[in-house]
Amino acid sequence: MTAPASPPLTPPSTIRQVAIGCFMAWIGAFSGGMVGVLVSKGVAFLTKAPRCEGIPTCDWHIYMLGGAAVGAISLPWLVVSALRRAPAPTAPKS
Repeated sequence: MTAPASPPLTPPSTIRQVAIGCFMAWIGAFSGGMVGVLVSKGVAFLTKAPRCEGIPTCDWHIYMLGGAAVGAISLPWLVVSALRRAPAPTAPKS
């Protein structure tokens, strides 16, 4: 006995993809900025940079902005491309 054929899945609408991408851009910018500050702490430790009291590193803002830009571009791209991808075929049940 064969399994009934499922209807083909269509990708989400363009408006939905844009909405999800915009939402993910904010999340990506925030998380990328945090990773950037962590990288600045590592660079400051390895280069033995001078310490600034009360902030992670003296030039944390440069790394934060770079990380935020990378995160704001990469996370929406990854999420929307995963939405457009067809689902993986399932193995037939025996």
